[in-house]
Amino acid sequence: MTGLRASALGLAMAASLAGGNGARAQAPAPAPAEPQGTYARLPGRRLWYVDTGGTGTPVVLLHAASGSSAMWERQLPALRAAGYRGIAYDRVGWGRSELDPGADPGSASDDLDALVILLRLDRFHLVGTAAGAIVAIDYTLSHPERLRSLTAANTIGGVQDADYQALGRRLRPSPQFDALPVDVRELGPSYRAANPDGTARWLALSQQSRSARPLPAAQTPRNRVTWGRLESIRVPALLVTGGADLYAPPPVLRLFAARMKGAETLVVPEAGHSVFWEETDLFNRTLLTFLARY
Repeated sequence: MTGLRASALGLAMAASLAGGNGARAQAPAPAPAEPQGTYARLPGRRLWYVDTGGTGTPVVLLHAASGSSAMWERQLPALRAAGYRGIAYDRVGWGRSELDPGADPGSASDDLDALVILLRLDRFHLVGTAAGAIVAIDYTLSHPERLRSLTAANTIGGVQDADYQALGRRLRPSPQFDALPVDVRELGPSYRAANPDGTARWLALSQQSRSARPLPAAQTPRNRVTWGRLESIRVPALLVTGGADLYAPPPVLRLFAARMKGAETLVVPEAGHSVFWEETDLFNRTLLTFLARY
């Protein structure tokens, strides 16, 4: 296992992005317009997605349960600037995506695969945070041949083993944990103390992400995720968490890294459950350096 660990003062990435990043080379051009969202019509649902376009290697981003595709506003420009094609979408039950009346919610992994087929994506990088990373792991188990890499950030992973489920109950006792405000659960105390404007923006996007038409039932995973199934993953993987993550603190990340042999890891000491937002520059640098190798 290769480790990428941030100190309390930050991490200077050793690898340079100069000289290529895994995306197709493009001649210099004027900055493109901001990506526009649109709907993908899939069986029984409409998925709202944002696509930066271009001919670069695709990178698909999966949001947390507290957000939507809008939460990736700090990653999509960085991916586009580096030559990648960034795609983020709202899962059904969040943001602007809609389930048809009477339709079965189905599987989020199947929705992702249907979108990939509709957009005719070649092998792509998959990036998920929190609940989005649970979907990403589920998808990886079903369709490893479609992926160049997997990035799973700040996630409990969806593992169903009894010992891990018991650990989760100790970390997040019910109902006390769920009664905490969403920003207390998902943003680290250091970030909330030092960055009130960023906290307010995160909260605004989180509130906007709540669907006016909640699902009649939760979507179900395609696979039963276990420690044994994680050991079968051979897709290059990057695992990220924050030292102040209440859901997936560093010991939880180490449980995943021990099963996903060769996975690279990044622990950001003071960050909470939203490293992509709280430590944007570090997250983006680490992600782009990782993607460049695959």
